Amino acid sequence: MPRSRLVLAVMIVFFAALTSPSDEGLGEDRPSWTLPVPGASVLRPFEAPAHDYAAGHRGIDIGPVDGTVLSPADGIVAFAGTVVDRGVVTVDHGDGWVTSVEPIDPSVAARDVVSAGDPLGTIGLGGHAPPGALHVSVRHDGQYVNPLVLMGRVPRAVLLPCC
Repeated sequence: MPRSRLVLAVMIVFFAALTSPSDEGLGEDRPSWTLPVPGASVLRPFEAPAHDYAAGHRGIDIGPVDGTVLSPADGIVAFAGTVVDRGVVTVDHGDGWVTSVEPIDPSVAARDVVSAGDPLGTIGLGGHAPPGALHVSVRHDGQYVNPLVLMGRVPRAVLLPCC
């Protein structure tokens, strides 16, 4: 095999592997959700950690949030309460999918059934997100994934032919 073809083959494999590690195993059957705050912008993106205990940002911060926080998808409230210095709501969507939002002043309670777009509460104070911002995290089977993938905000990577 000529050296140029070998280099091209290695590059194709390398770039194919660059699909976000947060997308790993999601497949085409992943759910489709909405942002918990319509019209909000991403203030801080998802940053996948190198390993379970490495630094990273295991969710997104969105804003501005000036009121109600909505459920991004149907589910059952697994937790609504205070963690350290901030309110947190966690919704179990089934099939291993879980969303958490913070800081929030919850208007729901554990075991409440919610539909996509139902109010979960209002923006609260505390946590690492700047005032008026909401931190949104998503886990699938215990692994953090980029919430924007589920919300249609990350376009699929398309490899184009070279040269």
